[in-house]
Parts: sequence; structure tokens; C-alpha cells
Amino acid sequence: MIHISQDGSGDFTSIQEALNSLPPDNDSEVILFLHNGTYRERVTVTVPYVTFLGESMENTCLTYDLYAQMPSVDVGKLGTFRTYSCIVDTHDFTARNMTFENSAGPGTKVGQALALYVDGDRIQFDHCRLLGNQDTLFTGPLPPKEIEPNGFIGPKQNSPRLNGRHYYHDCYIAGDIDFIFGSATAYFEGCEFYSKDTQSPVNSYVTAASTPQGQAYGYVMESCRFTGNCPPHTAYLGRPWRDFAKTVLLNCWMDDHICPEGWHDWDKTQARKTVFFGEYNSMGPGAVIERRPEWIKRLSKKDLPHYTRQAVLSGEDGWLAKTDR
Repeated sequence: MIHISQDGSGDFTSIQEALNSLPPDNDSEVILFLHNGTYRERVTVTVPYVTFLGESMENTCLTYDLYAQMPSVDVGKLGTFRTYSCIVDTHDFTARNMTFENSAGPGTKVGQALALYVDGDRIQFDHCRLLGNQDTLFTGPLPPKEIEPNGFIGPKQNSPRLNGRHYYHDCYIAGDIDFIFGSATAYFEGCEFYSKDTQSPVNSYVTAASTPQGQAYGYVMESCRFTGNCPPHTAYLGRPWRDFAKTVLLNCWMDDHICPEGWHDWDKTQARKTVFFGEYNSMGPGAVIERRPEWIKRLSKKDLPHYTRQAVLSGEDGWLAKTDR
């Protein structure tokens, strides 16, 4: 175990310095124990089989504050995908008991600002807080093509698009617009999604999946809670960043900030025929199932075996299939 502490009592004072000390071809688990503190640094994880273990979720925080509208000499502005506080660009990474944050400010003022850019396979976040505003968590890979010129400028712009599997357990994820977005197969279990009030007619879209055509799964959210400080009926559960977006909610509770229709088509009427947005046993004031649009799937018990954690994440290698997490 490698200890990281800002007071100099550990092996390193910086998370990135500890990562840089590891061999690029590392093939066994290495635990980086992060002692309590606010680590103001921009972190890039490219070494596999690394675990970040925080001393406490509330008091161990990795934070930075880049944002999309920040001036940049090459294309005029930084853009979404260079704003991350931490990028996970590897496989077999785990983070437990800590906070990842982008502190740039509300999306209405600074635009997109990623706390986490996660692009890899067999990735786990357990009992973590992900704090931001617009675009808090990006679950890579990027879609195949950008819509706006230089829209994908960043570290993975020209990389192969490889579907990764992510597992988010007992996490608290906060933001305003599209604060969980991307193309990965991601399973969220026992998480809380907190929508922030931006004093706008629509304050929040929790998800914006970009699931590729033909991919079996996008986002599955099991026994999660949708909360926030938004006024009633000013937030949506999700909208499609790309036309084949998939997001399924199972046994989730939602407060009245969720509008009765629940989902938005992003003004892409054609996407209503290709997206797969579904709910089963939604609960709470925001679960007005009879008001959901006709293109939203009402799932039943017979659908549940298709959406177990094992079914979604196991893959050919059986990842997580035989463990508690």
C-alpha cells in the first residue's frame, strides 16, 4: 500500500506523483491510500490495477476547476473534454471512499466542467461522491463522430471507441445539466443523483446517454434515488445525447423536482423510435408513470433478469459475477 498525505507523513504528497512511480505495465493490484485532505491537482490514471482508497468520503477530495468556456490558444476555448479533474484511461481501476470534484461553478456560467472522465473497462466506484455542475461524470467512450467542429478535442479524440463496463455503488453524484453522460455500459446501484437548482425553467437533465447502435446496454440504475433542490417539475430523468441512447431505471425513488413526463427527446422526434428509456417500479412524487410519453417503456417483472448486475456487467470474462461487488 502506498500512502499519500499532504502533511509529508506518507510516501508521496501528490496523487499524480504516486501514479508516476508505478510501472506502466503494472499487472497486480496497487492500493493508493489517500489520507484526508483536499488534493488540488489534475490527475491522469493510465496504469491498470490501481485502487484509490480514501480515508473518508467527505474529507478526502480530489478537485480542480477547469471549464469549457475557458480561453484556449488552439481552438479559442478549452471545450468539454479537456476540463476533467481526473481522467481514468485504463482498465481495472477502483476508487473507494473519496470525493472527485470540479469546482468551476454552475453550467449556466462556465459551461461544461468534468469532475471525472472515465474511459476503460472493469471500472468501479464504491462509496464515492462525484461533485460538479454541467457534465459531472463522463462515461466514455466518445460517440463515433462529433456534431460541432472540435467538439471532441481532448485526450481521447482520435482513440478507438471501445465499450467499457463501469459499476457505481453507493455513490452520490451531483450536478445540473446532463451530469451523467456518455457511451459506456454502466450499472448504478444504490446511488443518489442530486439535481441542482440553476433558477432556470429546466434546471436539470440527470442523464444523457450516447449508447452506440447495437450495444446491448447503456445505463442501468437499480434502487437509486433522484433528489435535488430544484422547484417541482423542473428536472428530467434523461435525454438522448445520441439517437440510440439506453437508460433503464429499476426500483428507483424520485422526488417532485422530476417533471411528470420524466424524459425529454432533446427535440429529436426521430430518436423516439430508436432510444430505449424504461422504468420498473418507480416510486415517489416524481414517479407519475401515467404521464410518461408513449415512447417510454413500461417494464415488467419478466424483464428483470435481463437487467441484473451480472447480466449487464459479466461479459465474457465473468467480471463481478461471483462477488458481492
